Amino acid sequence: MLGGTGGTVFKMTTAGTLTTLYSFCSQAGCPDGGVPFAGLVQGSDGDLYGTTEGGGSQNAGTVFKITPTGALTTLYSFCSHSKCADGGYPFAGMVQATDGNLYGTTSLGGAYDKGTVFNITPSGMLTTLHSFCRLMDGCGIEPDAGLAQDTNGNLFGTTFEGGTKGCCYGTVFSLSVGLGAFVKTQPAVGLVGAPVNILGSDLTGATSVTFNGTPATFAVVSAREITTTVPTGATSGKVQVVTPSGTLSSNVAFEVAP
Repeated sequence: MLGGTGGTVFKMTTAGTLTTLYSFCSQAGCPDGGVPFAGLVQGSDGDLYGTTEGGGSQNAGTVFKITPTGALTTLYSFCSHSKCADGGYPFAGMVQATDGNLYGTTSLGGAYDKGTVFNITPSGMLTTLHSFCRLMDGCGIEPDAGLAQDTNGNLFGTTFEGGTKGCCYGTVFSLSVGLGAFVKTQPAVGLVGAPVNILGSDLTGATSVTFNGTPATFAVVSAREITTTVPTGATSGKVQVVTPSGTLSSNVAFEVAP
């Protein structure tokens, strides 16, 4: 959001007490980034990760991490490569995928200056995974939104423009980056005995469901859904489903409420 000098990161208690954790462009020339349009994602390490559309060493946006107490680290400045081949101006936030890396989009830059999909390690090593192509090629361009990871491991997103209908309609795309399938629990927290839905991509024929090693009774509703309850004796940890094609683990630990 705008505010401060070039936008801020803030926290707010449920009672409404607001604390500004960081004001962007605190440094001359804004190498720390500026204008953070998107929200944050909390990594598995407890720190928060986000993007700024402006600022950075090339004034083309950044990826940053910030601790819950407000210590900011600029992990990457876009357009660090010739002709912005690494992307520029990330408008959206990122998602932490099952490999622990963060995945996002830039609205411009890349091989054709039409945007990119990238991943970045929590330590700041960035890889450009895809460059969106020229409008005349009929593909999507300018991905202004973030990504979501499906339980089959693939990433899904949208582009603001492009596609076979011309300039101004956009596309929905998927991108395979070699990540394995997983399961997701809804909700991610529950008491013993509470109902839980397990979502996946190929659950037909499942033979076992465990909560951090504790077996649970379950029913396979469809290839993409299992219903179960938190079993007696369960402790916080990964939920695992054994299927004919292998064992699938939850993307995050399930928290058993006391």
